[in-house]
Amino acid sequence: MRKIQPVNNNVLIKVEEGEEKTHGGIIIPETAREKPKEGEIVAIASGATEELSIGERVIYNESAGTEIEFEGVRYILLPVSDILAKYVEVDTI
Repeated sequence: MRKIQPVNNNVLIKVEEGEEKTHGGIIIPETAREKPKEGEIVAIASGATEELSIGERVIYNESAGTEIEFEGVRYILLPVSDILAKYVEVDTI
């Protein structure tokens, strides 16, 4: 079994695919779809950050990183500094 382990302050994010159809049912070709900007962290370089953890959903810089495909799944490998925000649960009053 193989896996990808980021190094040098990088994280590996599983890309969330963009919409394939509009709400009206029109199919959007892959070349016209908006580039993904959100995903789930699946691996972090050792010592890269204490603010992020595996499994968190994050928003990253649209033009950042290197897109790769590994075992049929799309990922993006990018520096921690290109992560703009993460989703957090909040209590409502």
